[in-house]
Amino acid sequence: MLHDPREVIRQSPMGTRQWIAVALMIALNALDGFDVLSSAFAAPGISKEWGIGRDALGVVLSMELIGMGFGSILLGGAADRFGRRPTVLGCLVVMAIGMGLATTAANPYTLGLWRLLTGLGIGGMLAAINAVTAEICSNKGRSLAMSLMVIGYPIGATVGGTIAALLLKSGDWRVVFEFGAIATLVFIPLVYFLVPETPAWFLVSRPADALARANRSLAALRLPTAQALPPVEPGAPRASLLDILRPGLVGTTLQLTLGYSLHCITFYYILKWSPKIVADFGYTQPQAASVLVWANIGGAIGGGMFGFLMHRFGIKWPTIAMLVAGTVAVSLFGLGAQSLAGWRLAVFFTGFTTNAAIVGFYSAFAHGFPAKVRATGTGFAIGAGRIGAAGSPILAGELFHTAGLPLLTVSVIMALGSLGAAATLLALRLRAAD
Repeated sequence: MLHDPREVIRQSPMGTRQWIAVALMIALNALDGFDVLSSAFAAPGISKEWGIGRDALGVVLSMELIGMGFGSILLGGAADRFGRRPTVLGCLVVMAIGMGLATTAANPYTLGLWRLLTGLGIGGMLAAINAVTAEICSNKGRSLAMSLMVIGYPIGATVGGTIAALLLKSGDWRVVFEFGAIATLVFIPLVYFLVPETPAWFLVSRPADALARANRSLAALRLPTAQALPPVEPGAPRASLLDILRPGLVGTTLQLTLGYSLHCITFYYILKWSPKIVADFGYTQPQAASVLVWANIGGAIGGGMFGFLMHRFGIKWPTIAMLVAGTVAVSLFGLGAQSLAGWRLAVFFTGFTTNAAIVGFYSAFAHGFPAKVRATGTGFAIGAGRIGAAGSPILAGELFHTAGLPLLTVSVIMALGSLGAAATLLALRLRAAD
């Protein structure tokens, strides 16, 4: 019998209950993808009902990204202090309330407020599910599980966007958020009954019955129990939320945060601007929207395949390679295309490379931060990235309209975010996930 619950998980083969928990983490990340793209589908109805222009509409739509950013930073630490499972459940409640109240909005101001609330819940949840996925998987299964968790986003964007389009045919824009609220509520009992607290969190928090509770988590995952907990190092300081900014960890925090933020500038340029760019070349709105679907298909395939690369070659260098490839793909997107199929192929490769790099970053979060501040560090990096993402479409708009730059020049400039991210990772050192 092993003494450390973490070693039980690391060395045991992945079982059905672990994969069920991972599947739920994938589905929760898909809620994020659904939320972002469904808002875009609802935007025309919102604008028409209240007669607001693109500038005001842009502010309303940006509130969810701002909420996600601050939610990741402010609520990510809750998963380290109170546990991963309670944080996920609490954030789901916040999300359900925000989506439900969005259906009652009578003006852009109240809608923006409820979108901000929903974003706060999503942001906190993203930090927690990354920690859960890393901590319930074996050494052999972790890379694949992390990549599958991350590709939940493009899957949710694709499937959720399709559902939103169907719902809007039979009702007004509020039905999109009604569906989101119902879907979120469904996940609450699923997480409650099928996702136990991670044993790694009990080892860090050390409640009075830590061993018994860690063993209950192992039993829930159908894994062998542990005989004892590893001893606490004498004189070890109590875990603090400020640990990510202290010597020994501050370098990792800054490298991952800056790298992820820079990459998000490139990543969201394609997601937010590609439909508009394609439409400006004379294609219809539905044709332009279909291009975005192919970006998400590429993201799902690229993210899934990247898991196998990480399993064989590690995290750091494959991620750097995908960041460089993403820089090239986004720059080539700026050359334009002669047909709709050409545009779809171009965004497919941008989605393939840029989302693969996102998988690399999420895995780096799991290995860059120790368990005691894993959700805090992950939340800080994701939050900064989402706040940077909110500025990405604004920056591109300024380059297009104010500076009057052509598509190729703008695309090359926006692609430099991924190249900068690759440079920040060169000196990064990762530890074995605990």
